[in-house]
Amino acid sequence: MLKPIAALVITLSAISAATASSDDAWAEFAAEVEEGCRAATAEMLPDATVTVDPFGSENYGLAIVSGETASIVCVFDKKTKAVEIGGELEVTVTPVAAQQG
Repeated sequence: MLKPIAALVITLSAISAATASSDDAWAEFAAEVEEGCRAATAEMLPDATVTVDPFGSENYGLAIVSGETASIVCVFDKKTKAVEIGGELEVTVTPVAAQQG
């Protein structure tokens, strides 16, 4: 009886550690996308807010960089780390956290 309980505890510990590691990896990925997109748009939108899709697509990190009067779509290649941006859109995006606070 003790062996199955020990096995369960070890399994749950491993799952917990993997989840924490995965959460840390996604947070690191989001920070990398934000940094790359902020740098790529700094001249056009100097005091911008960057809203990062927390997971992106299969191949790309995705973000919307918003200034006072315009926003820019930003794409971050997960493999090469290259950043590409679209043109300025006459739309601004307000992050949900800013709307609530």
